[in-house]
Amino acid sequence: MNAPPLRLGVNIDHVATVRNARGGFHPDPIRAANMAVLAGADGITAHLREDRRHIRDQDMERLKRNLFVPLNFEMAATAEMVEIATRIRPNACCLVPEKREERTTEGGLDIIGQGAHLRPVIQELKDLGIRVSLFVEPEVEVMDAACELGAPVVELHTGTYCEVGDEEERAHELERLRRAAEHGAKIGLEIHAGHGLSFDTVRPVAAIPQIVELNIGHFLVGEAIFMGLDEAVRCMRVAMDEGRAQIT
Repeated sequence: MNAPPLRLGVNIDHVATVRNARGGFHPDPIRAANMAVLAGADGITAHLREDRRHIRDQDMERLKRNLFVPLNFEMAATAEMVEIATRIRPNACCLVPEKREERTTEGGLDIIGQGAHLRPVIQELKDLGIRVSLFVEPEVEVMDAACELGAPVVELHTGTYCEVGDEEERAHELERLRRAAEHGAKIGLEIHAGHGLSFDTVRPVAAIPQIVELNIGHFLVGEAIFMGLDEAVRCMRVAMDEGRAQIT
């Protein structure tokens, strides 16, 4: 089948993590964002957390002001974050679960249990002309719930697929991603995916034809220590293209 092009969104959160370890302004996540774009990223993702552990408000403002590609604002569905999104007007907002004690986003958003809370947030952001996505588990019933809530985009959580060590378990998780992507696209959702993807794990996900965007951050920032951020982004782009080429 003819699959649509696969976009790469680079998450620059952990450049800010390194900066914040010492305070000050170095390394600058906006410089990293621009480098990623020049190396082949189609967009930039940044997560402004409640505790500001990495990205800061000023980072979001500078990203919106300086980027010439779409900015994807990852955020919890809170009044504070909606107000910031209203002021900054990113191209997209991805609603994610957030707990103060977690080191990273652990699992997808419970859109079935939290539908009543999420619905007005989704509508408010959509009314501002912001593309809304929901970071969710790859399950068919979750795709139905996202569609019912009026979200045009879902981002499938690939963390479990990336973390399992057993080949049989990984094959099972990949099939979950395939089923959810196929069903979601069939009912009109735009399908993205992300979390934990590496050079090794990205190819099978890139081969799922309904997925049109991958958002990848921590691995790329880690690899940048060894090969430079621009080369890491280029290598990821190659791995994605190799995976996409497997579609028949």
